[in-house]
Amino acid sequence: MMAGPAWAEEDPQEQEESEAEWPKGHYPLPEQGDVIGEDFVVTAKDEQTLLDIAREHNVGYEEIRRANPDVSVWLPGEGTEVVIPGRFILPPVAREGIVINVAELRLYYYPPVEEGETPRVETYPIGIGREGFDTPLGKTKTTMRLKDPAWYPPRSVREEAAERGETAPAVVPPGPDNPLGSHAILLDISGYLIHGTNQPDGIGMRASRGCIRMFPEDIESIFDRVPVGMQVNIINQPIKAGWDGDTPYVQVYEALGEQEAGMASLMETLAMLQRNDEESATPLNYEMLRELLENPSGEVVALTPAPEPEPEEAVEEEQELLWRELAV
Repeated sequence: MMAGPAWAEEDPQEQEESEAEWPKGHYPLPEQGDVIGEDFVVTAKDEQTLLDIAREHNVGYEEIRRANPDVSVWLPGEGTEVVIPGRFILPPVAREGIVINVAELRLYYYPPVEEGETPRVETYPIGIGREGFDTPLGKTKTTMRLKDPAWYPPRSVREEAAERGETAPAVVPPGPDNPLGSHAILLDISGYLIHGTNQPDGIGMRASRGCIRMFPEDIESIFDRVPVGMQVNIINQPIKAGWDGDTPYVQVYEALGEQEAGMASLMETLAMLQRNDEESATPLNYEMLRELLENPSGEVVALTPAPEPEPEEAVEEEQELLWRELAV
């Protein structure tokens, strides 16, 4: 990954051309609206795994599996079309610093920009704490950056090793056996970091002991650009809603913990889609919204109303409904 393009004031056509060359996962912030990126399709090459394709295109394990439920993880097969879920609704919190949404297993980085530079956002797949080792929520900040960090196994690791009749090392030096990878950013929460990994297949899964894991190339790309003291907002937001132009969109993920889709989720979603009073109201497809809340897919879905049926279709539907009622 590149560390980032040179951001300079330019005319719209030149800016559009330069944006096309931005690294994967880098987007200009929408002047109005909340949607970034696009879904697209790629063709699998010989011997590529689905995880290889995911890493190449800036998505994690769960994302690529949801988008391609019928494709083999380990051998998609040369020529197989693979959907890359590259469209996102920005989380409904302040667009500053680092925002980590554990529900979607994704990090959003809003780098500082100079006057005349294009405001932008970068987004990366992450791994988070597995069940029993939940990643803590709330606002914190970065405190230190470590290149080639040593890893000191915590008590839980030592206890698990003892149960297996083994002895955990007191320290794991930098190298291929170090689970922190080659870059780590410490947080102002004791024992928690954003770091690389020596097990990249776990990115996009709940597999860590609470820390936030990134692909090695991803954390390397932001490492030198994340200053000490930057705000980090860790949220659990399985439902995101927003606008792209005059179209409302919703993106729903599987809830973590005991969250459930219900009336509270519905009201929260509708609140996200409220616009200024002077803007014309857009009717929403409530039936589709209910379906999304009950069956989260991670897709960005438009909530525009379904088209009105033709008069003939409406008559047929009424007749069918009448026959069903009579048959009861």
